[in-house]
Amino acid sequence: MPFTPYHFGPSGLLGLLLRKWLDLPVFLLANVAVDIEVLVINRMRMGWPHHRYCHTLLIGTAIGIACGLICYSKKPLLRWLMKTARIPYETSLLKMLISGILGVWFHVLIDGIYHYDVKMFWPITKNPLWNILSQPQIRLICLLSFIPLAITYIFAVRKFNKNKKQKLSR
Repeated sequence: MPFTPYHFGPSGLLGLLLRKWLDLPVFLLANVAVDIEVLVINRMRMGWPHHRYCHTLLIGTAIGIACGLICYSKKPLLRWLMKTARIPYETSLLKMLISGILGVWFHVLIDGIYHYDVKMFWPITKNPLWNILSQPQIRLICLLSFIPLAITYIFAVRKFNKNKKQKLSR
């Protein structure tokens, strides 16, 4: 993506819809963590293509596992963040590891459609997804996904508050 926050719309929506099986904060953080590679390449003016090894499914798996492990050590903080966001939060190490991997892969998938230099199946250099959709179409999809994300979030919070009130009244 031209700017990493574009990923928050689709990844937030997917993570929120699948929060029973995915750890939402880990999924979101993994989506952002993979772009550290782009930041380093840009800031250090390395002259490399912006999307190198971290934007592959192979190395991305390792990054996703690392995100899951790091986040596992920060579980109390994540629990507090989710409580602040008013979203129920149940997790496990396995759920966090899977969410880290899938978060990176989802980012690589979006970037693979958007950027020609993503080699998601590295060491194979061909990118079969590039240009399936135009860049303006991808940006629009990413931006529009914030609308169902907001709606899904509102319903999730309402459902959580309703369940919480029912438990208190018992």
